[in-house]
Order: sequence, then structure tokens, then C-alpha cells
Amino acid sequence: MLYPLRFEPLFRRYIWGGHRLKSVLQKPIGDQTAAESWEVVDHGDDQSVVKFGELAGQSLRQLIDSYGEALLGVDVAKQVASDHVPAYLQNRFPLLLKFLDANRALSIQVHPDDAFGATLDPPDLGKTEAWYVLAAEKGAQIFAGLKSGVDRAEFEAAVAEGRTEEVMHSFEPSVGDCVFIPAGTMHAIGEGLMIAEIQQASDTTFRVYDWGRLGDDGKSRPLHIEKSIAATDFARGPVQPTLAKEVGANVQELVNCDKFVMRRHRLSDQTTIGGDGKFRILAVTGGALEVQNDPSGQPLALGQTMLIPASMPVLDLTPHGEVEMLEIFVP
Repeated sequence: MLYPLRFEPLFRRYIWGGHRLKSVLQKPIGDQTAAESWEVVDHGDDQSVVKFGELAGQSLRQLIDSYGEALLGVDVAKQVASDHVPAYLQNRFPLLLKFLDANRALSIQVHPDDAFGATLDPPDLGKTEAWYVLAAEKGAQIFAGLKSGVDRAEFEAAVAEGRTEEVMHSFEPSVGDCVFIPAGTMHAIGEGLMIAEIQQASDTTFRVYDWGRLGDDGKSRPLHIEKSIAATDFARGPVQPTLAKEVGANVQELVNCDKFVMRRHRLSDQTTIGGDGKFRILAVTGGALEVQNDPSGQPLALGQTMLIPASMPVLDLTPHGEVEMLEIFVP
């Protein structure tokens, strides 16, 4: 029988990572820097593994193979098995949740949409994503979309002349901002930000500019300028933080697109969640709470995440004081 699932995180140690995944979110990254903590993932060999309960040691892929509709829900199970999904990507968990520590700026980059992703070798899903700002140093910048009026020709000229940053729209975010980045949007997370990110289960990134820096091997990281330009939606323009929409008592909807819905809960009293045939990912961004039927016997605390299977009945959430939590599901 399924139950609320916690997973072991997977760490990525890119050149822009820092130490805040450990110092702020208590992730066991050791003494080295880490850039990303992948919390819920089913992408090839990158697999979340159950940490507690009778299913401990099983991967998310194994759970889908064994439980299918009970884990994903009837509608999502049909979606991921569809012929519209490349054959080797079928029956994959559709989302990937991660935390990022940008000790240095990420490259200016873009992700393909599903149609472009299907043309790659090997094929991949597109990558629409959304960011939730957990921490922001003074002056930290988000680069999201191109400045108004920048067309393909102007962008190509800026890239060729090393002026990519000049044609990017940017702003200084605040903690609690949500930024929606549909596939095809040029973007970068700037230095000094810690982010919770939900995205399609893809790992395809086209870098167009990497700030002229060198990797640990003393070489520049590869750029993908032709693919970046081909994947970019030049009609999109600047991207601003989303406007939160009240959808319930102390519940705000931050993003609602065809790939995922993200909501923010601010809790001080017991409430309930689920019971409607949809899986949910929970990510605590402040405080701690208890989830009914959680076999860990521990509160779900800051920086910790959980997957609620679609077949679960309504569950009680009991906050310890004031709690902020993200809830993510497929519409």
C-alpha cells in the first residue's frame, strides 16, 4: 500500500554552487560545494529512492512500474503513456523538483519545448519551469526574457559581440517571488539566490553565454548558440514575477499551466490535503509540519519534500507554528 513518500536527494556539483544547501536547508552535501539538490526525479539513471517505510530502497521508476495509476492518478498515467511522448520516455514521472544554490550566476540559457525536444538525439521532453525565491542577497539579479523589442537579428548580433547580458531583461527579486519560465524563454539565475524549482522531467539546456568563465578543468563550458537561437521564442519579451491568486483560505496559486500547478500555503492551524485522485509534491519553505501516515515519524521541515500518491485519501497536515509550504501537481 502506498503512503506519503520521502526520497534521498541527489546532488549536482556544478561550478556555480555554494554551501547553502547545507547551511540553510541541512542537506548532507559534505564539505564540498553543491549547486543543486534533486528532490523528486525520474530521469534515466537519475532516480529518487524512497527513504522510509516498507518501500524504502525502491526508485521512483520502480514505483511507477509497480503502482502506475495509484501513484500518478488515472489522467497523468494516461498522459505519460501517450504516443505523443517519445517511446523511451513513456511512463516517466512528469516533473522534477530541485533546490538550487547560485553562489555564482548560472549561464544565460534556454530550454526547448516538447516539439523541439522530440527532435533531439536522444529525444527529451521540453522544459517549462518555475522558480520560487527562498533567499536573495542584496543586489542579486534574475534574468528572465529578452528586453522589449529585441528580435532574433538583434539577439544574434549581441551574442556574436559578447553583449548577451545587455539584451536580457533583469530585475532584483524578493524572497517569496515566483518566476514562471515557459520553454523557449531565455533566462539565468544570478549570483546570490537560492531557489526552489519545479520543471518538466527534462535535463536539456542550451547555453548561449557563460560569463567568460572557465570550468574546473581550465576550459570554457560548451555553448550551444545555434540550438539556443532555434529554441528561443522571440515574441515572449520580458518576464516579471507572477501575480499570486487567492484560491482558498491562506492558499495562493502562483502558476497554473498545462505542465503543472504551483500553490503556496501559509499554515498555522491543522488542515487537509489530497483525496482527489491527483499526486502532489509538497516542499516546506518555512517552519515544519506533520503529515498524516508519514512513516518517518518526523516533521517535514524547511527544505524537505514529500510526494503524496494520487490514491491517498484526504490527509491531515498539522503545522508546528507558522508554516509556509509549496504544493505542486499536474492539472
